[in-house]
Amino acid sequence: MPLDALLSVAAGLAPAFAERVVAWQHSHGRSELPWQNTQDPYRVWLSEVMLQQTQVSTVLGYFARFLERFPDVRALAAGSEDEVFGLWSGLGYYSRARNMHRCAQEVVARFGGSFPRTAEELQTLPGIGRSTAAAIAAFCFGERVAILDGNVKRVLTRVLGFAGDLSSAAQERVLWSAAAALLPPATQRSAIARYTQGLMDLGATVCLPRRPSCMICPANDLCAAQREGAPEKYPVKTRKLRRSAQSLWVLQARDAQGHVWLEKRPPRGIWAGLYCLPVFESRSLLLAELPPADRPGAHDGAAFVHVLTHKDLHLHPVSVECRDRPSLAAVGGWFSADEWSALGLPAPVRKLLAAGS
Repeated sequence: MPLDALLSVAAGLAPAFAERVVAWQHSHGRSELPWQNTQDPYRVWLSEVMLQQTQVSTVLGYFARFLERFPDVRALAAGSEDEVFGLWSGLGYYSRARNMHRCAQEVVARFGGSFPRTAEELQTLPGIGRSTAAAIAAFCFGERVAILDGNVKRVLTRVLGFAGDLSSAAQERVLWSAAAALLPPATQRSAIARYTQGLMDLGATVCLPRRPSCMICPANDLCAAQREGAPEKYPVKTRKLRRSAQSLWVLQARDAQGHVWLEKRPPRGIWAGLYCLPVFESRSLLLAELPPADRPGAHDGAAFVHVLTHKDLHLHPVSVECRDRPSLAAVGGWFSADEWSALGLPAPVRKLLAAGS
């Protein structure tokens, strides 16, 4: 659909669509989540970052623990990266935690500890993209600006019958324009926060990827996909992620007291910046890292697969008790269970350590 035609459709739907989303959110939307019913940009930002590619049920506990340790942006900025990673451990996508820490530091350094009030300025901060910036600006400062996260893309492409391929940046820009055209009118500034929340709630609870509940959707008679009888064909995104596989041998070295050797991963690459059991391309390379006297005691555990977004890791754990305390990497150390449990660890490493403790 040409942009002009799409914007014309959006403009025609906008008044009724926005009004229904706002009313539905008021009566049926979510309101009990701890980051709702607040205009504190720190809490809204924290929740938006945590909720990227992560379910609400998972985020709830992490959100509470972060606020307990880092109650405001200044506290987070002053914390160490290792502590941030430790609290984040298990949420995955650790670049979010790294950017979040950098963002807090920039909010303090550049803006005196107060988040900027516009989506445009918010996007200049690390890890804050266009949709996250818009959510903060809409919820906290009442800015009339559109969001377009994964759930909202699904709602809007179905309502509009937008068949553009969202793997194309140009088509996504077209949808951004349509999302802006659907916003409540500027005269209803107080409605923007509830409208924004309503779109998120519709995508999370009604307009689901599979078997959407169209009969209870407040916009079902406005929805092009519902009229077509094929809501699940939207949104269109044809580019497939190329997956790969890699085998790694994981060294689980312990001393006589049960301390485990962990190394600090490089700042780039898999598990960047986290503490990790040493990993090797082969078992022979792993054994070569050990003192000769300890090599005969190495034994293999059960191999398993850890699934990343773009890669399947075939992990082969090898355990050994070291007679002395050799240094097995330039950046690393021996840690007790109380110590390693507070570190930022990749999920499969935490699993291995927990099983062996």
